[in-house]
Amino acid sequence: MRILLVEDDRTIASGLEYSLQQDQYSTILCYDFESARNVIEHQLDSISLCIFDLSLPDGSGYDLCKLVKERSDIPVLFLTAIDDEVNVVMGLDMGADDYITKPFRIRELLSRIKSVLRRYHKQANTNSGMEIKNIRILPQEGKVYKNGAEIPLTAMEYRLFLIFANHQGHILSRSQLLEQIWDVAGDFVNDNTLTVYIKRLREKLEDDPQKPTLIKTVRGLGYKVGD
Repeated sequence: MRILLVEDDRTIASGLEYSLQQDQYSTILCYDFESARNVIEHQLDSISLCIFDLSLPDGSGYDLCKLVKERSDIPVLFLTAIDDEVNVVMGLDMGADDYITKPFRIRELLSRIKSVLRRYHKQANTNSGMEIKNIRILPQEGKVYKNGAEIPLTAMEYRLFLIFANHQGHILSRSQLLEQIWDVAGDFVNDNTLTVYIKRLREKLEDDPQKPTLIKTVRGLGYKVGD
């Protein structure tokens, strides 16, 4: 992964660049607004995350963040010596994903970077849809497709299947399913109703509802979707 690092203090910048490279990140290092803007305009597609110092000799990290967010949704992290609520809120409102105040520990910064990248990739994967065998889920649209054809699901059926999809490969007990449906929907679902919903999902999504291979029963434990 490549990180665009913009920091006008050359001592801090060199130390950060070394630490990032030691943690297996490649870097593009800029010391001012203009050189960073040039990178954003011509190389943004190759960048996974941006780290901007807020106070630059010829501009602001806020303006660099605005340039990035106009072109991409890649994450932005601010570095600054300014530690007050107004600046924190302003940065986050502009679309920054995190904000760390100088002085900071390198391990803390690296941990923040990993956390931001995990959230970003999880969101990106969710937005682009999920696939399980011949089933595709588009969470942003609230739709489910089988072999390319949309399968109409009720709201509760969709919520239940989305819970399964978000826990692919994991066994979910009936009590876990009931708890999560309650958390998501706010509707009361009892044990018998859960059985009905699972039966309906199998009838709509399985090739052979009598021999389910999508929503599999794990005897004595619960259900599992995916390998």
